[in-house]
Parts: sequence; C-alpha cells; structure tokens
Amino acid sequence: MTNRPSADLALIILTEAPIVGQVKTSLCPPLTQDEAATLHGSFVLDTLERTKVAMDKWKLPFDRYLACAPSSQHVFFKIMEERHRVRLIDQLGADPDARMRETCRAVFDKGHRRVVMLGTDIPTLPLEYYRQAAMLLDEHDLVLGPEQTGGCYLFGLAKRADGLFSDIPWCTDQVFRVTRERAESLGLRVASLPEWRDVDSIDDLTAFIEAGARDASLPKAERQFSSRTAGTLQLLAKRIRSRA
Repeated sequence: MTNRPSADLALIILTEAPIVGQVKTSLCPPLTQDEAATLHGSFVLDTLERTKVAMDKWKLPFDRYLACAPSSQHVFFKIMEERHRVRLIDQLGADPDARMRETCRAVFDKGHRRVVMLGTDIPTLPLEYYRQAAMLLDEHDLVLGPEQTGGCYLFGLAKRADGLFSDIPWCTDQVFRVTRERAESLGLRVASLPEWRDVDSIDDLTAFIEAGARDASLPKAERQFSSRTAGTLQLLAKRIRSRA
C-alpha cells in the first residue's frame, strides 16, 4: 500500500499479534493462555470490522492503520492488511509513553492532520462514538474516551502534542485524570466521549460474558457482539464453569 494519506484523519488501532502467552495474560486464570490469545484475536477482528462499518455508515474520512507489536511483519498482521485493507506500522519505543508518542508522530509525519487512537479491548464500542470523536476534533485539540475504571479507551489529537504522553500512569485508574490535567497544562482544548468498559481484568471478563448472554437475546439487528465473539464467550463461559 502507498504511504501517501488519502484522508485528513487517521484511525490507529493499537494492538498485538495474538501470540499465546503474550496477550490478555491478565485473564489467566481463569482462561488458559491459548484461550486468552483466541479471545484477543477475536477482539482485533471485531475492531477492524466495526470501524469499517462506522466509516461506511457516516462516510467518516479515516485512513485506518494497525500499529503492530511485536512487528508489522508478523503473518497475522499481513493477513489483516490484505483482508481489511488497513495500513501497517510498527509500535516503536521502550515504554507505553514512547509508543504513544512515536505512533502519533509517525502518522502525523505521513501528512494526516488529525489522529484517533484506540486499542482492541473495546469490541462493543458504539459506532456512534467514532463519529463523535471525529466531530469533536473539529473544535478541540484532544478527545479522550474514559473507561469506567479510570483509564482511557480512545485518544484523539487535532495537532501534535509530544509533551502529552510523558509519565502517564498506564494500567491504573489515574490515566484519564492525569492525561486530562497534562493536556490542560499544555493549553489543549479537551473534550470527552461517554464512558465505556474495556476488557482487561477478570471482573471485566465476567461482565463481558454476562453482557454477551444478554446481547444474544436481542434481535440480530440490535446486537453489539459479533457472532464470532459471542460464540467464543459462550464456549469460554462453559469451560470456566467446568473448571470451578
């Protein structure tokens, strides 16, 4: 694929290849490492599919990128590039602060004027939130998507702000608060999306399984879960109960 941007706005999906023993290890146990990798892979696919639906539904001017770890050369990412028409970039940096800074910098350097970044632990994020993020960047420098536990599921930037990602207490309940305070100290105009819950702990997984069961009872057109992830959750729920 060409590196020349075709859209003003870049949508970056930060993710890792579903390598057993390297992803979603916070869910092990009750999951096995193999099950955790399978669930993670399903989440990546969900995010790719849902962002494409959101783009098509509202004609959002996104170029989509997968920011890959450990390497964009991993066969999983090459398959995603071919099947989902996304651009691949490597996650660079020795810590989360550096990876966030370098990922933003790399995409801004490609000529995009606005950037939205998110992970893959929010496979049921409402499609409307993608549209809201794009719209809020018209009048704000930074858009944050707060998690229910104090983290952030989304970062949107309307300009470079290298000083934003420095000494952020990642993987804690202070991420949203500290990031917002840092942004305000830099003079950035900040807006927030509604809260949403990601899947990063055992409590999150339990809530997600329960939500998936409720979702399955809804008419198909109203369901938030993909049939793939819904099936995976049902299987995992049965396995977890059998091990109890």
